[in-house]
Amino acid sequence: MADGQDIDDPKRAAILHAAFEVFLTYGVRRSSMEDIARKAGMSRPALYLHFRNKDDIFRALKTQYYDDAVRDVTVALSQDGPAEEVLRAAFLAQAGEVFEALMNSPHGDEILDQGVAMAGDVSAEGEARLAGVYADWLTRRAAAGRIKLPGAPEVLAEAMILALKGAKAPPYARYLERVSALAGLFGRGLEA
Repeated sequence: MADGQDIDDPKRAAILHAAFEVFLTYGVRRSSMEDIARKAGMSRPALYLHFRNKDDIFRALKTQYYDDAVRDVTVALSQDGPAEEVLRAAFLAQAGEVFEALMNSPHGDEILDQGVAMAGDVSAEGEARLAGVYADWLTRRAAAGRIKLPGAPEVLAEAMILALKGAKAPPYARYLERVSALAGLFGRGLEA
């Protein structure tokens, strides 16, 4: 949430959607506030009423991504089924549509790199939240006797997050194969 703005504000949502499309088209460095305003159907001064600058918009996009990912992973992990299937659904939910768009954009690598440079703290906090969701799932599953933990749930959850970070590389179809393989490795490794 940037500048204390309401996250349900439709104008703010339109700006973030427009900014993501602009970043995919031109890259973060080559995009301007004017490009984002034009894509959002507003004037540049009106855009500045919602966001201070491009960095502020980028940080809001990262925050939105992690909010959505935490929500979607939580839903996926609430499903019943073998660990491998549940993890595959959770890993795919974590990526969401964002990763497909990034991996199909010629500027995807730059956008991912900018995520570290411009919003590393947002990424660290978001990944910690996701790791917490996975650790809670691991703890619940182990307590129910459905999986066997070869280590602390927090450490295993961090390993999942790091493995998924390492899988981020185009093309998207290959990324999906890597995510499925990771779900298989973790899921079968956790079987009780």
